[in-house]
Amino acid sequence: MAYVDGFVIPVPKENVEAYKKMSLACGAVWKEYGALEFRENIGDDVPPGKVTSFPMSVDLKENEVVAFSWIVYESRAKRDEINEKVMKDPRLAEYMDPKSMPFDGKRMIYGGFEMIVDL
Repeated sequence: MAYVDGFVIPVPKENVEAYKKMSLACGAVWKEYGALEFRENIGDDVPPGKVTSFPMSVDLKENEVVAFSWIVYESRAKRDEINEKVMKDPRLAEYMDPKSMPFDGKRMIYGGFEMIVDL
């Protein structure tokens, strides 16, 4: 069954275009190395919660929007293999530097998930 890396990221509204540019570059490399899907989404209907919510999860500031992203792989083993190559790829070095990221990487939430339903 497929494997998914998921991300929730606070992006300053003024950096959405830079985030999109970064995502297009990164997505092309992930796909080149074998990722099946690379999806980036900007929050459009992301209400704050009283107990938990996407905005609360990333400590969303007034001038930010939530990005919800995922990458689909054939398997966990394939994901590990692809990510090792991606992290070493010189084309993405500038995006891996926290100083040049168009978002606060310290507030990014991410994890790997085993897919259990795929309709």
